[in-house]
Amino acid sequence: MSFTLPTYPQGFAHHTLHFTPAEQASLIEAVRLGANQAPFFQPTMPRTGAPLSVVMSNFGPLGWVTDKEGGYRYQSTHPITGADWPALPKMLLDLWHAVTDYPAPPEACLINWYREGSKMGLHVDNDENDLGAPVVSVSLGDPAMFRLGGPKRGGVTHGIKLFSGDVVVLAGDARLCYHGVSKIFYGQSALITKGGRINLTMRRVNTP
Repeated sequence: MSFTLPTYPQGFAHHTLHFTPAEQASLIEAVRLGANQAPFFQPTMPRTGAPLSVVMSNFGPLGWVTDKEGGYRYQSTHPITGADWPALPKMLLDLWHAVTDYPAPPEACLINWYREGSKMGLHVDNDENDLGAPVVSVSLGDPAMFRLGGPKRGGVTHGIKLFSGDVVVLAGDARLCYHGVSKIFYGQSALITKGGRINLTMRRVNTP
């Protein structure tokens, strides 16, 4: 019996177990400290106000937010407290330079906390002014089933199980491909005290 490996879009990269367990623990501690400054909040969909199934925060000079009134956007302050977002941890900045050749640092790092039952529908990250910049994400905690499709909605998607410490890069053609998270394998990791998965997603918003 023969198996055909899926063909991924140009610019997609999956770095398995890039971070050691000790480094993963350091990143979770950075998230904990960051959340003291910028608490997790419940984002909602534009127009309908329906809540997303994740709660979130951000690192960096800009943070991605969404709500019924303002829709999808980047802003420099927390939508509830009005405080600045915490600085991007050096470990994440070093990762960006290690896995991309982009000539400027990321401006936003989304902190998405997937709890039991959380998912993320197929979408394209296109709220940025510079769509040529890569997207780099880090998985921490419970495994997740990541779905990667093509540039049009409704096409075939490939499932990739991501484990704690994995890094995914969407660059080149993959940058504007549909992707999402269809399942969290809740309770399989003890890294996060309250359970679930933390996903850290770095983006460049403006052209340097």
